[in-house]
Amino acid sequence: MRRYQHGRTTAPVSRPHSGGIGRRSPRTGTEPATARSALRLRLLLSAVFLPLFAAATAGFAVWAAHEGPGDSPGTGPLTILAAVCGLLALAAALDLVVVSGRGRRERGAGR
Repeated sequence: MRRYQHGRTTAPVSRPHSGGIGRRSPRTGTEPATARSALRLRLLLSAVFLPLFAAATAGFAVWAAHEGPGDSPGTGPLTILAAVCGLLALAAALDLVVVSGRGRRERGAGR
């Protein structure tokens, strides 16, 4: 199949050689099966940030509960901050569960 480009016909360039920057090797199809994730780093980050965000959630919630009607920053922004920190703590907890499950599965498969 030929393409018409700026007054001339050109042969299509094969995919691995197209593009102006560098050359890529053709895909073998095994990348998803052999792809590795930094599970230890994810485990460390989740373990560090879960208690941090949980403490921030509790801190902002207590602060919002003790705010008066005319105080600054007010209960609205503090409640929003508590909710955001709570969602981040939930995300860290879910990631901790997922990573630990994958680690158990990989250790079990290696035996």
